[in-house]
Amino acid sequence: QVQLVESGGGLVQPGGSLRLSCLASGYTFSSYPMRWYRQAPGKERELVATIISTGGITNYADSVKGRFTISRDNAKNTVYLQMTSLKPEDTAVYYCYAYFSRALGYWGQGTQVTVSS
Repeated sequence: QVQLVESGGGLVQPGGSLRLSCLASGYTFSSYPMRWYRQAPGKERELVATIISTGGITNYADSVKGRFTISRDNAKNTVYLQMTSLKPEDTAVYYCYAYFSRALGYWGQGTQVTVSS
């Protein structure tokens, strides 16, 4: 079955950096786009970044553009989210998402990112 396991979250000071990883299994990773979402307490889940199957095209939410970078290593079945210049408002649970179609996708369990001094 499809499994997505995120890692790399934690506590970081404002201005700091973190790299999240999401290891996928149970399907042909290289055939599907991947996304990162986040959800802060009391807020709706927000799409942060997307990357196509080959990795050649990426898109970002305006709130993270220029600070976050999504990438993937299809040989390792892993998608990454490099986060720099972190702000307190980036605090959230971050989820990776395997996009199969408009009607089908799979979520990871999430990893907590807390930006605080």
